[in-house]
Amino acid sequence: MHMRSVCLLLAAGAVFAQTDGHPAFEAAFVKANTTGSGSSSTNGTKGQVVMVNQPLKRLVERAYNVRPFQVTGPEWMENVRFDITAKYPENTRSSDRPAMLRTLLEDRFKLATHMETKEMPGYTLVVAKSGLKVTPVDSSAGSGTSSNDSNNVATLKVTSIQMAELADYLARRLDAAVVDRTGATGAYTFELHWSLDDPSAGAAARGAAEFAALQEAIGTVGLHLQATKVPVEIVVVDHIERVPTEN
Repeated sequence: MHMRSVCLLLAAGAVFAQTDGHPAFEAAFVKANTTGSGSSSTNGTKGQVVMVNQPLKRLVERAYNVRPFQVTGPEWMENVRFDITAKYPENTRSSDRPAMLRTLLEDRFKLATHMETKEMPGYTLVVAKSGLKVTPVDSSAGSGTSSNDSNNVATLKVTSIQMAELADYLARRLDAAVVDRTGATGAYTFELHWSLDDPSAGAAARGAAEFAALQEAIGTVGLHLQATKVPVEIVVVDHIERVPTEN
């Protein structure tokens, strides 16, 4: 999206004030995406964020900084998509950005939620019996995670990340709760590779095969996933409008 278009959109968007201590975007424009495309993207800079073709459920996930299995609500939330262009107030902290999206959803989609804690099947990430095989690195140069699936092989490269961040990646990969119980402090850099099963196999078979391969991969750095029930905080959507109020 060209910068001129972004500026025009923001000029047409709603302006929000930070009231009652709730962080809010300085301006935002919301538009339904009816292209039928299955792809989506998010591009952010220091001053703004542009979200394209995002399912409404994904927007709720981002607003609460949770994973897909942590949001329950109307099934249609997965089928309606929106483009959002929003401008951050000056000196916005990264930690305030989810709350700004939450304010937008409350204002424009009349979002109302409550929180519940449920015991759900999941995993704890622990140090294997053989011991941790990676050592902490200097984290001052920044951290990052990149993953890629190609030719039936998955690759994960991590740079200076905490074990809690690895647990979060594994949770998204497995679509299940993963809690860091390694007790390992510091930041770590390593690379993992594991095989992906034949895509023609059934979903259950593919999932079981990938879990076994992923378990073997993390074992190379001295980690292990233990199946257990873990407490998971759930965002329950009590109300949300399919069509937002006008810009």
